[in-house]
Amino acid sequence: MRPLSRAFFALILVSALPVLYGQDVTKPVIPAPPPPAPAPVQPPAAAPGTPQPPPVVAPDYVIGPKDNLAISVFKEPTESASVEVRPDGYISLALLGDVKAADFTPTQLAQDLTTRLKKYFIDPVVTVTVLAVNSKLVFFSGEIKGGAMPYNPRLTPQQAIIEDGGLTQYAKKTKIYILRTVKGKQVKIRFNYKIAEKTGDQQGVILLPGDVIVVP
Repeated sequence: MRPLSRAFFALILVSALPVLYGQDVTKPVIPAPPPPAPAPVQPPAAAPGTPQPPPVVAPDYVIGPKDNLAISVFKEPTESASVEVRPDGYISLALLGDVKAADFTPTQLAQDLTTRLKKYFIDPVVTVTVLAVNSKLVFFSGEIKGGAMPYNPRLTPQQAIIEDGGLTQYAKKTKIYILRTVKGKQVKIRFNYKIAEKTGDQQGVILLPGDVIVVP
């Protein structure tokens, strides 16, 4: 028998290497898929009872009974307080005692408090913020679950209806209107709830204190 040549022996060795190292030459090597991307981190939901921002009131808004106010006196924390206007229209402060707040705008009340506090402080700086509007109401009539709610200028007609309990199953959503007294006369403002539901369009209707939302 002729001896094996070196070339033939090398060919056999190369062919045997995958078997020597535990690889199956009959199956292709498939790379492992990359790990899935981590899910995006969602911001935590607001906890129940999270304080809501104060309502946006017009500069000429007139304060009334049951409104909640924040009285801030710069660098005088003992005179700064959150107060509710009493039914008689007055609020109570530490140094000043009872002070009338109803029938003033926030700016007018701040000016009045500034004048009064000059007896105790040098150049006091007073800010009055309306925290909640409770003296003005929006009313509901007809096929709706609620009867009245505090006026909030942030609310659209659709939001007001939802927050007050929603419509009954018999409500005619396309026939809703708002009764408003203008210069002693009542006017009707049409509001199609179906359009608001589908598109978010409030049809240019802005609620005002004393409005009555009528649902046939």
